[in-house]
Order: sequence, then C-alpha cells, then structure tokens
Amino acid sequence: MRSTGIVRKIDELGRIVLPIELRRTFDLAVKDAVEIYTEDDKIILRKYKNACVLCNSVEQDKLIEFDGKQLCKDCIDKLKKVK
Repeated sequence: MRSTGIVRKIDELGRIVLPIELRRTFDLAVKDAVEIYTEDDKIILRKYKNACVLCNSVEQDKLIEFDGKQLCKDCIDKLKKVK
C-alpha cells in the first residue's frame, strides 16, 4: 500500500471528499458505487463492480444473485458438473 500524501477531514455527517486526482485515476464518476472494506486498522474503498465472484464476468444479462453473491450462468453450469 502506498501513501498519496493527501489528508482530508471528516465532516459532521461522517463524509470525506475524494480528490479529483484519485477519482480520475480510479475512474470514479458521480453516483458510482464504492465498496467499503476493513482490514486490521485500515478502511479500504474500492469501486463497486457488479461481477461474477468466480470469474469476474460483468455481462449483466448472465449474472444471477445467489446467497448475496453474483454468479454468472457459465460458472453455475460448471458447478453443476462438479461431482
């Protein structure tokens, strides 16, 4: 992990502003969804990508939600063949 040298304060509603440089670098536009993770003492932000958890396919017409996770029809077919 590398430091950007950018420091922002949290406002009274708990918000921070992501600098335009970071939004451009990570292709974040207004209204894009961002996932929030934690790891030890870190907060990790990642652009949300609605994709198959097994193969990362982003073909929306092939994605099916199963138990809170996205799976594509191709991976479901492969799983059905596993014995």
